[in-house]
Amino acid sequence: MRSRRTWAAASAAVLLMTGLTACSHGGSGTENVSGTPQAGRTSATAETSKAEITASVRDGAANVKVNRSVRLDVNDGTFSQVTVTGGAGDLKGVLSADKVSWQSTDRLQPGEAYRVRGVAVDAKGHEQVYESRFSTQDLPLDKQTFPSFFPQSGATVGVGLPVIVRFDVPVTDHAAIQRHVKVTSVPAQQGSFHWISDTELHWRPQAYWKPGTKVTVDADVDSVPAGNGVFGQKSRTSTFTIGRSMVSKVDMNTHQMRVFRNGKLIRTIPITTGQQPKFTTRSGTKVIIEKFRHKRMNSETIGIDPRSADGYDLDDVEYAMRLTYSGEFVHAAPWSVGSQGHANVSHGCTGMSTSNAGWFYGQSIVGDVIEYTGTSKQMTLSNGFGDWNLPFAQYSEGSAA
Repeated sequence: MRSRRTWAAASAAVLLMTGLTACSHGGSGTENVSGTPQAGRTSATAETSKAEITASVRDGAANVKVNRSVRLDVNDGTFSQVTVTGGAGDLKGVLSADKVSWQSTDRLQPGEAYRVRGVAVDAKGHEQVYESRFSTQDLPLDKQTFPSFFPQSGATVGVGLPVIVRFDVPVTDHAAIQRHVKVTSVPAQQGSFHWISDTELHWRPQAYWKPGTKVTVDADVDSVPAGNGVFGQKSRTSTFTIGRSMVSKVDMNTHQMRVFRNGKLIRTIPITTGQQPKFTTRSGTKVIIEKFRHKRMNSETIGIDPRSADGYDLDDVEYAMRLTYSGEFVHAAPWSVGSQGHANVSHGCTGMSTSNAGWFYGQSIVGDVIEYTGTSKQMTLSNGFGDWNLPFAQYSEGSAA
């Protein structure tokens, strides 16, 4: 769900009724405004505590930005307790070793009311209690961006699949968000981020993933500024596994596809690719994006009237595996068996016999690699998962950090 917690009007009324006296706390470089301290619980002599508590967020503050941190400091004393509580419970934080400051480690949530309470004692053991309240800005959904992952958590994928994080509201501060996205793998492999667009961030290793790698993606973006007044909506984590290596090599001049599993050639398949020059298949490295046991294919999707001489409308294409967003597939093409291994006659897809397509479909998983050579038309970065078509040094230039 993309809903955010909101705080009740009754809480707002309490905030408006709370009147606390301000005092400055020099030397911190931040706005430090204290609430009125409660009477110290002291000894029978009723001496006043010398401990003075100040906070980075003033009492009664409204519309506090969610990327603000909360800090409490004490002069002439040490903290014995600090709590900052919102609707979802306590805001986590850490007390300094000398117990003179407390800093939040959790991030504030939008549309939330918080209550701050700090207890400190001076050198004589006299207690001072500080209490205040504040509320955070209430963000509409178009000011919150939610991260989703591909592949989904728990998936097993091929050695060519990049890590993909998609955002439902555009991110314009790429660096701020990227600093809070981490990709780790076992075994570790060098890699780089690359922003495909304001809504899509990729990460790929320098070379294809090592088979059996365990990958963890941590998007710790909750309440992180994303630019233009947008903030990360939720922090999320995903894990997936790299399966065996399967890399196929298509030579469009010899009309053959060689299939390698874990580096060993396991089958050579006669194929046909795009008729040239009208429907030239792209050269370059492609990755299987999705698989369909049956797929309707209509030439209208690539700008060709299905009623024209070059048009088609096929209801039940078998063993279809998508390679590009623009419509290149590997699939069964029983109508072109006579040309497979001899000529390029398709509209750009890679066709093979039904038996070969069924075998290849059964061997393949999303993320498997197919490398194409033989034409001057090149695969691009964003037409599918084209991450491998840039040298790694150039790919790394797309990172914001």
